[in-house]
Amino acid sequence: MFEDNPERGWSLVTDGIEMFPLIQRLDEEGNLTGELGVLSAESLKETYATMRFLRTFDERAWNLQRQGVIGTYAPFKGQEAAQMGAVAALNDSDWLVPTYRDWAASYLRGVPMEHGLFFSKGHPSLGDIPVGKQVLPAQVVIAAQTLHGVGVAWATKLRHENVATVVTFGDGATSQGDFHEAMNFASVLEVPLIFFCENNQWAISVPLAHQMHAETIAQRSVAYGIEGFRVDGNDYVAVANLMHDLTERVRNGEGPFLVEAVTYRLGAHTTADDPGKYRGSEEEDMWGRRDPLLRLEKWLRAQGLLTDEELVTLDAESEQKVEEILAVFREALGMSPLVLFDNVYATMPTNLASQRAQFEARVKEVGA
Repeated sequence: MFEDNPERGWSLVTDGIEMFPLIQRLDEEGNLTGELGVLSAESLKETYATMRFLRTFDERAWNLQRQGVIGTYAPFKGQEAAQMGAVAALNDSDWLVPTYRDWAASYLRGVPMEHGLFFSKGHPSLGDIPVGKQVLPAQVVIAAQTLHGVGVAWATKLRHENVATVVTFGDGATSQGDFHEAMNFASVLEVPLIFFCENNQWAISVPLAHQMHAETIAQRSVAYGIEGFRVDGNDYVAVANLMHDLTERVRNGEGPFLVEAVTYRLGAHTTADDPGKYRGSEEEDMWGRRDPLLRLEKWLRAQGLLTDEELVTLDAESEQKVEEILAVFREALGMSPLVLFDNVYATMPTNLASQRAQFEARVKEVGA
């Protein structure tokens, strides 16, 4: 840490832990250390049911890749609370600009869960975002969506819309130039945007400590003259309440903001990765005890709101939902290849219409 130097007229502080203390309301043992705030016990029970379904889907998707049904898949196991909390306060007019791992967040914003499978399969239906859902397609280029988020937020500001935008990304994205360009533009233009970083500790096999010398990601907000926050990303109560506050503030013209949600990916980076080669079991065990589902389950049980019988029912319902998603996915695999030309333009340009006609003729010729 640098000390104050009155003679030279400057003061530098690098202790990010002190500047940005971790915001927490529900601890690892499921004890409420703060207020429920905008949440209720009943809403948390519904949240837990959704989390359990999302975990079931995520684990099934992993198995589908191992069976050769889909391609490379990026699991979000362990990050459910962060993703769900990130969008908890958004309304139908607000925007989400997600990264490639954020299927939980996208699902809560109205994107069908099968899109996570479409993404891994390289299926063109991925671009078919339901009408009226303010979500951009998942971005796989690291940090590129941070610039897109600034563009979306700037557009809503120029239109004088009372709209909030949330852009999500991982800790590895903060090491990319696009992130810093986006932060600078967002700050200068004062756009209604929340940068939401899911700090899951690893950029594939590179730990956070090897990515940067700063103690926290949140303190990077200082350089751009905006407010930063650091929250326990495995604590849905804390994340949802923080985002409720910040979403209202950006709608009132106070943005942008940077949020560092401290979480952990309990699984591999993708199905092409083996985390056992670069991180130890002790670390995984420690974070396993901080599992956001386990934490919320403990609290619900302590309140008498969850029983073993209800868990059995939730699991059965989750499995049924996943089967329904798979049915939609399998049906989509039989679509005509002409779907490649859909969901790009509201009105298809003449040159693209000509290419579609040529492609259609070729499809008929080869009998595809």
